[in-house]
Amino acid sequence: MQKITTYLWFDDQAEEAVALYTSVFKDSRITDVQRFGDAGPGPKGSVMVMRFELAGQEFIALNGGPEFTFNESVSLYVDCTSQQEVDELWEKLTADGGQEGPCGWLKDRFGLSWQIIPRILTDLLADKDPARSERVMKAMFTMKKIDIQALQAAYNRATPPNAPR
Repeated sequence: MQKITTYLWFDDQAEEAVALYTSVFKDSRITDVQRFGDAGPGPKGSVMVMRFELAGQEFIALNGGPEFTFNESVSLYVDCTSQQEVDELWEKLTADGGQEGPCGWLKDRFGLSWQIIPRILTDLLADKDPARSERVMKAMFTMKKIDIQALQAAYNRATPPNAPR
């Protein structure tokens, strides 16, 4: 068991959310399900807690009721290796009521925030040439889903010789 595990509080959609998440990410599985008994507080036999893994990372989902909801102050960051991976994850996580956000952020239909970020974005932003990294940053600010080809075009665009740096 890992030392620190992300714990996600749902109203009553933990089972549906875990089914979605484990279907979206490779190397994912449900590892345990605990159900409410006679003592409640949920209906007897309904899911109370689910332990699951996404890409080998352990999570716990709780059906805790409507007292707490997700917000953007916490998000799950997904390091993507290709545009195809970005596109697939974006489509699956925004389906059925998910919401696109700026700069690679989205909310799934349960309100959980995700950052779907291609690794090359981090590499381009870290370039030692401030003009190049600034062009990449400006391009990213115009996007919802990150477009690797557009980032590379911004990165490769030549800076005019007399332009301020």
